[in-house]
Amino acid sequence: MKISVQSVNFNISNDLVNYIEKKVNNLEKFHDHIIGAEIFLKVQSTSEKENKIIDIKVKLPGIDIVAKKHSKTFEEGVSLAVDSVKRQLVKRKEKLRA
Repeated sequence: MKISVQSVNFNISNDLVNYIEKKVNNLEKFHDHIIGAEIFLKVQSTSEKENKIIDIKVKLPGIDIVAKKHSKTFEEGVSLAVDSVKRQLVKRKEKLRA
């Protein structure tokens, strides 16, 4: 699976990239035909503590699965978004079986 991680208006650390790749690679357990994933990390300039925005797009043949989360840290947001994508992949796979 090809994973693309992009940060908007800030530099991303290698540790965070490795964490994201590890989490996203685990999605292959839930669907066999994942082509790739695009992850966009943004920092919103507000006074709120939950100013980190994480967008994950997982590409499947014929469809894209998307999750967008707001959180205090990128690690927390990535975990929440990956869990959301995981539920969508399982639901889609069950729908295909029926």
